[in-house]
This record gives sequence, structure tokens and C-alpha cells, in this order.
Amino acid sequence: MSAKAFLLSHYSFSPPNIPRRNFNVHNSFYDTSGSGRGRGRGRFRYGERELLIKRNSSSWKLWADVKSKPFKIADDDSSSLLRKKEDGDNSVGLPQKFPKRWVIVILCFSAFLLCNMDRVNMSIAILPMASEYNWTPTTVGLIQSSFFWGYLLTQIAGGIWADTVGGKAVLGFGVIWWSVATVLTPIAAKLGLPFLFVVRAFMGIGEGVAMPAMNNILSKWVPVSERSRSLALVYSGMYLGSVTGLAFSPFLIHEFGWPSVFFSFGSLGTVWFAVWLSKAYSSPLDDPTLLPEEKKLILSSSISKEPVKSIPWKLILSKPPVWALIVSHFCHNWGTFILLTWMPTYYHQVLKFNLTESGLFAVLPWLTMAVTANVGGWIADSLVRRGTSVTVVRKIMQTIGFLGPAFFLTQLSHVDSPAMAVLCMACSQGSDAFSQSGLYSNHQDIAPRYSGVLLGLSNTAGVLAGVFGTAATGYILQHGSWDDVFKVSVGLYLVGTVVWNAFSTGEKIID
Repeated sequence: MSAKAFLLSHYSFSPPNIPRRNFNVHNSFYDTSGSGRGRGRGRFRYGERELLIKRNSSSWKLWADVKSKPFKIADDDSSSLLRKKEDGDNSVGLPQKFPKRWVIVILCFSAFLLCNMDRVNMSIAILPMASEYNWTPTTVGLIQSSFFWGYLLTQIAGGIWADTVGGKAVLGFGVIWWSVATVLTPIAAKLGLPFLFVVRAFMGIGEGVAMPAMNNILSKWVPVSERSRSLALVYSGMYLGSVTGLAFSPFLIHEFGWPSVFFSFGSLGTVWFAVWLSKAYSSPLDDPTLLPEEKKLILSSSISKEPVKSIPWKLILSKPPVWALIVSHFCHNWGTFILLTWMPTYYHQVLKFNLTESGLFAVLPWLTMAVTANVGGWIADSLVRRGTSVTVVRKIMQTIGFLGPAFFLTQLSHVDSPAMAVLCMACSQGSDAFSQSGLYSNHQDIAPRYSGVLLGLSNTAGVLAGVFGTAATGYILQHGSWDDVFKVSVGLYLVGTVVWNAFSTGEKIID
């Protein structure tokens, strides 16, 4: 169909009389001439294109008149358009499909939401449990740290498994495993401490593979220019999981008893698993539903594509930036895990909040982290897009993530009101969340093909910090004070700052 015929078929109309006048609207010009009756014509100019309206005695016709540049509609394009309309295809002009890579990111976000919901519920439930079973602070510390025994075992193994088998299977396994262990926790507590230690360690095994698997998946699905934002969103799922767990646990305990927290939270994992099986793929190369345009964008921008067949351990361990990651991860997690597991106890013992208040006020720092993590991710990606080197961006973000918490924890010994103590905690954790655009994004920077293994390696050090730090806190509290607990965390934050700025890099060092 020609352009003229196409326009004639679509623009035949009979408008009312148009008076003669000229006007300009947004660089356009419209002129009508002729009397109100009989013949007449009008011209509408927009930029360099002009439409000519001619009126016969009974109807008006719209003609296309292009002055400086030819304007035509190819016969095959117009025919294709008409065929789509005739066949009932309504896809023309509709918004594009939601990017599949962000579906993967949101599913990982949801997994991490469940991860911390199932983890922090013990920090609230431990208060009535300790009262019911007459546990000492040392025993409570051992129960809290038993989670990390299993968590430690699967860090490196989970990274190797994810890099060789694929992240979909590994993350799916992890969620189901820790969900079952969560449901079994009340039963184990009634059977005795040894059973509770084992079940909590089993839960750690499931959650231990989550971070390496997620890192492997995102290294394949997310372009470099979206790395900080995607990781910040996923890790903010952990913070919102803490918010959700700490907010709902007191209510469930008050209404239904402490076992209800574990039964209700653990059952949510099966729902997530069903969606994960139907929507997720380890790589964009495996996804048959991925649009060609998005696949091209991902494969041209991402780095890690092929599965890893062997791990160059000697090469990895010989690089100073790798050791900077390991040491910094240990220093960071010591303070983070102490606040994660002991914050409600601090509110209850020091600030004299009741159980419900302890849970609600413990929400604020994690809610702050959920916001600042995403703010930090957008800032980091913006700096990279504007030409700032990745190394400088990672050092700036992680320095904030170390020195911010160190400063605000030192203020806790000087505040004289619960409100100021909660504010210091919120600011401490809020600045800590900038680490998601620092060390937590650095694994994919320096070794994209081995990002799962590298995260498992550095997070092993982080888990050791959780094991020793959580247990040591119980010991310190039995023989000292909360000020002593915070002093140790501040000292490690300062060590991490020095090591990170001296040895880290944002450049790829391992192919």
C-alpha cells in the first residue's frame, strides 16, 4: 500500500467549518484558507513536515506534503502493520516487557528477605526460650553461634558448587534446606540443647550457600553498569528481612507462643521455591523466554558467561586485593553479626524495653540500612558512569561503611536516653550499608568468573567473625559490659579501613 493510499484510508473526516487564521504552537504552523462553505484547504506545519488538508464540497482529505525531507511509509511496513491489526495482534505500541534480569534480581531479593527473617527470629524468640529453659548468657551465646557452625561449612563449598553447577539449583537447595531447619527448631529445643545446636547448624548450612549462589547468578545476569544497584537491592532484602522478622516476631510470640515464629516463617520458603523453579535460570543463555534485545545487552555487557571447570586457588590466594577482601570482610562482619544477634538483648537489658519494644526498636537500624544500601548503590553506579574509577568508588563506599559505624558506636557510651541510643544504632547500621557498594561488590570486579568462589572465601572469614564475635559477646557480657563489646567492634572497623584502602582494587586481576 502506498503512503498516499494509507493516509487516505485513515484520515477521511468531515469537521465543522474552520475559520481562517494562522497560529504557532510548539514550532508548528497551521493555516486555513477558503470560505466557510464550498471548497477550501488548510496547511499544518510541524518542523519540516507539512500536512495539507483539502476540502471538497462534501468531505475533507488529509494529504502529506514534506518540503525538505522525503517522508514515506514503506509498503512492507504498512502492510505488516495492517496485517498485525487484522490478526488481532495488540502488541504494537504497548510498553516493553519487564526486564528478565530484574526478575532474577527481585527473586534473589526475596530469597534474602526470607534468609534474614528466618535468622533474626531467634534473636527475639531467645528471650522467652531462655526464660523457659533457664539458659545462662553463655548458653544463649552458644545457641546463637551454633548457626554459624553450619554457615561456615558451606561458604567455599557453595561457591564452588554455584560456579560449576549453576546458581539456580544451589540457591533453591539453600532456601528449602534452611526453611525445613527453621520449622524443626521448636521441636529440637524441646528435645534438648544438643538437638537445638544441630538444627541451628543445619540452618546455617542452607543459608551458607545463598550468598555465593546469588553472586554467581548476578555475575551472569547483570551488566557491569547495573552491578552496585542490583547488589544493593538484593542485600537490602536481608535488611528488610530483619525488619520483617523483628517486627512480626513479638506479635506472633505474644499471640501464639514462641514456636509459632519458626513454623510460620519457615513455611514461606516453599512458596518462594515454587516461583523460583518456574521463573529462574542460572544464565541468560539457558532462558528460552528471554527477549533477543535483552540477551544481547546482557551478553555484551556482562563478563562471566561460561561455567568454571577448575579453580586456580594458588593464583587467587596470591593476590593482595583478595586478602584485603578477606580481612575487611572479617572486620565488617564482627560488628554486623553482633548487632544482628544481640541488639534486642541490648535494648531489653540496657534500655529496659519490654519484649515488644525490643523487637520494634530493633527494626529501625535495619530499615535504615535497607534505604541507605540502595542510595549507596545508585551513588556508586552514578560515579562509575561519570568516569570515576571503580577502585576509587569501592574505597569511598567501604570507608563510609567502616568509619560510620565506628563513630556512632563510640557515642553509645555517652548518650543518656533510650531515644538517642536507638538513633546511634540506626545511624551506625545505616552507614554500614554502604559496604554493599564497597567490599560486597568487589568480588565481581576483581574476579568475575570466580565471583561465587571468591565470595565464599571472603565470607568464610566473615562467618568466623560471626562465630567468634557472637560467642565472645556472651562471654564479655558475663564478665564485663556492653561498652567493652562495642570497643572491640570499633577497633576492628579501624583495622578494616586501613587494610581496605591500602590493598583493595576495583580492576579485574583474575581472568
